[in-house]
Amino acid sequence: MYTLLIANKNYSSWSMRAWLALRATGVPFQERKLTLFSAEFSREIAGASPAGLVPVLLDEGFAVWDSLAICEYVAERHPQAGLWPAEARARARARSLASQMHSGFIQLRSALPMNIEANLPGIDFPQAAREDIARLQSLWLDTRREFGRSGPFLFGNFSAADAFYAPVVSRFQTYGITTSAPVQEYMDAVCGLPAFQQWCQEAREEGVFVPEDEPYRKQR
Repeated sequence: MYTLLIANKNYSSWSMRAWLALRATGVPFQERKLTLFSAEFSREIAGASPAGLVPVLLDEGFAVWDSLAICEYVAERHPQAGLWPAEARARARARSLASQMHSGFIQLRSALPMNIEANLPGIDFPQAAREDIARLQSLWLDTRREFGRSGPFLFGNFSAADAFYAPVVSRFQTYGITTSAPVQEYMDAVCGLPAFQQWCQEAREEGVFVPEDEPYRKQR
């Protein structure tokens, strides 16, 4: 069985992406959670990945790091999981979207860090972050119109692309981002995933405050 090394569920968006991709598609694994910025984190990750970051998938001691690489590895090993759409153009577009999230939307990720248990509406974000928010919603709507008519997700059925944007859905909830009805419908589909609900519930139960990931709050 795979072992997936992750960090705090409240904060670690990249951990969430890999975890959700596996859990939502039924690929069996066990998780090992490490506390961000702890000595244990540094020690365990140093021994597992030269990148020094989570997530890391261990397959009988063989390490695959980086969330996108993990999704590709699991998709090859478990084609029945349907991590990528079956149709070639939809599959290419899904990979494009995952890669865009992986390397883009920097202003959004910086100004709206994932913080599932927090409720932080009304924060004045930089204009560049607001542009990312608008661009991302347009991307969801365009993808749904072209590829998502057979189901509630970006490509109809749940795919790795949805796993990559699930942390953004949680961010929109945390920061009270106003969306159109079609965008909200997509977000509702993601929020309705049992795997998403499990992750968020466990994030809220952690009770760990990491100052490095809290630009808007102070520890009480």
